[in-house]
Amino acid sequence: MGNGALSGAVIAVAGAGGPAGRAALLRLAEAGATVVAADNDPERLAEAVDAARYAHGGSTVVGDTVDLLDLQSSHDWAARIEKDFGRVDGLVHLVGGWRGSETFTKTVLDDWDLLEMLLIRTVQHTSLAFHEALQRSDRGRYVLISAAGASKPTAGNAAYSAAKAAAEAWTLAMADFFRKAGGADGATSAAAILVVKALVHDAMRAERPNAKFAGFTDVKELAEAITGVWERPASEVNGKRLWLTEKR
Repeated sequence: MGNGALSGAVIAVAGAGGPAGRAALLRLAEAGATVVAADNDPERLAEAVDAARYAHGGSTVVGDTVDLLDLQSSHDWAARIEKDFGRVDGLVHLVGGWRGSETFTKTVLDDWDLLEMLLIRTVQHTSLAFHEALQRSDRGRYVLISAAGASKPTAGNAAYSAAKAAAEAWTLAMADFFRKAGGADGATSAAAILVVKALVHDAMRAERPNAKFAGFTDVKELAEAITGVWERPASEVNGKRLWLTEKR
């Protein structure tokens, strides 16, 4: 998508302080969107917002520290964005977290407790908080970043894969809401899932210069794919798993 393709759009990014969030803020700002970023780490969030502003002077990129584990805080965030900017055209869900084990039998259920909060609860809260505003938009999009392991889990990733699968199922239920709300004319808003094997960024490559990172998706490629969800009609992406790695 060229510069300005998202001009006038207001897009929220949850989990914006990490490498993928930074790349997404940069690309969305470059495309002309007003970007409202959230993270639970104020310092990391401020650095990401400042980087996007500096790279794209004149772009509106703001940060908001939000507790996405609290439903009311999530609702307040969505309402605040719509009040301040008049609309909400997207929510990009980049809240992450990983826990694994050496074998299936060594799975620690405390890992599930953490992943359930990070990977499922935040999806539930953001989707419930934003779905009405996204349906009011003429190009509303909810974009979940998921992992290939959700559909083909490995023995040591039981908790992580199960949490990702649950987040996908929740997002697909939201997609069905958009489908039904569109009526006979079809969906005007969409909930889509971008599937990666894993993510890689420049710092990882610098730390491991001999690693191949086979099948990994660079965060810049992910950011391009996120922006591209708005380029396609809602009916083409709603309820779809869009694979950025080899499909399993």
